[in-house]
Amino acid sequence: MEIKAIKKLQNGSDVRGIVLAGVPGEEVNFTQDMAMKIAFAFATWLEKKLGKAPLTFAVGRDSRLSGPHLAQAVALGLISKGNTVYQCGLATTPAMFMTTIDPLIQADGAVMVTASHLPFNRNGLKFFTKDGGLNKEDISEILAMAETIETSFTPGGQALDYDFLPTYSQNILKIIRAKTGLDQPLAGARIVVDAGNGAGGFFASQVLVPLGADTSGSQYLDPDGNFPNHVPNPEDTVAIDHITKAVLANQADLGIIFDTDVDRAAIIDERGHAINRNAFIAFIASILLSDYPGSTIVTDSITSTGLTAYIESQGGKHHRFKRGYKNVINEAIRLNNAGIETHLAMETSGHGAIKENYFLDDGAYLVTMALIKFAELLKANKPISSFLQGLKEPLEATEIRLKITAEDFKSYGETVLADFATFAASQPGWTVVQPNYEGIRVSCDASAGNGWCLLRMSLHDPIMPLNIESDAVGGCAIIEARLKQFLTDYQALR
Repeated sequence: MEIKAIKKLQNGSDVRGIVLAGVPGEEVNFTQDMAMKIAFAFATWLEKKLGKAPLTFAVGRDSRLSGPHLAQAVALGLISKGNTVYQCGLATTPAMFMTTIDPLIQADGAVMVTASHLPFNRNGLKFFTKDGGLNKEDISEILAMAETIETSFTPGGQALDYDFLPTYSQNILKIIRAKTGLDQPLAGARIVVDAGNGAGGFFASQVLVPLGADTSGSQYLDPDGNFPNHVPNPEDTVAIDHITKAVLANQADLGIIFDTDVDRAAIIDERGHAINRNAFIAFIASILLSDYPGSTIVTDSITSTGLTAYIESQGGKHHRFKRGYKNVINEAIRLNNAGIETHLAMETSGHGAIKENYFLDDGAYLVTMALIKFAELLKANKPISSFLQGLKEPLEATEIRLKITAEDFKSYGETVLADFATFAASQPGWTVVQPNYEGIRVSCDASAGNGWCLLRMSLHDPIMPLNIESDAVGGCAIIEARLKQFLTDYQALR
């Protein structure tokens, strides 16, 4: 019976589910047997796609409690097809993609066992080929196959233990040393790392220390799937508070925080100010625009008007698109294919992908870029905080998540959005923003809240997030009051 629930594990371009019991109201819906069948289906799917067999795979995991058992099940599913599997143990999501282009492993496919920043009882799978991460259409096909596939055993498969993180770290070291021209460009700097007890602790010892940095004061570097200190999420306010306090307590020049599987990151300046969300996009965009003048920068839909002004002031073009890191990445690839030079695709969540890095969603690579800039500032005796002068952050910002109680929530949400477009167009001081690729975005002039709002549908859930920003004290309340006037007519919104 459980096999028929495999398709329900899809979460966009990932697989995610509840693996451990013990949380009230949360039943286990993702088992080792299901993971094995999904891996077997992935191998079958890739054999057909590449037209060859046997294949080579790499499997890695983050620090979750269920990681070793789930990774073992994935490896079994792949080996059962007669394939060679490199078992990389503790790894990062971007490192798993890099195994597909590594000259030693040359993996045809890779699987990362992770559920990113989700609670300890969850886990999931991310899939890669040499073309990058799989899209949601690929995942749908693989999961449908896994529900009906008859597993079998093909002789010749083998498992090889291979710690890939040292190789991944060496690649980062080569990039930074080549760009700075120095063997230890971080000598004299104190840099604090917060890995949130995820997979990112290696960055302190294998990257920063060889570059000359003093990493004393770094915290939560040891993998612990209970995540005892804070949620490993660079967006989370508690997590940011922890790294901020560590930076200030240790008088550090820079702080770095990763999510569980290191595909997201943020940095903290020497004053304890978080450079995340809009600011981190601005930071990376500014670096790239100095190398690629006029480039388009693709972001998700909730980025601020201040970010647009900053990107344009640096000579770039801002293309605001949909939420979802794969949506943003695929849009950047589409623009490049259409002849529009695009070097960065980045979400406010800290997901960021760069053209020169295979458009790989790689938090460690974003930090690598930041370290190159930091080394340049360090040499000029300038603090990291000096780099983002000119970025205007909103004075106020809020997000309200409205739950849709209607049974057909997608249809109901679409009706609300259509009605909101009409309502917004009729409001004095409001202008519906065009072009716009997700929900309804409204610009509000000084008389109507001095900011903007965005009403949209969640990518997967019966939720309508409402984002509001303002450049005036009390501006968000003014915009929200007018929105409530509209929303009172919709009884299925709570």
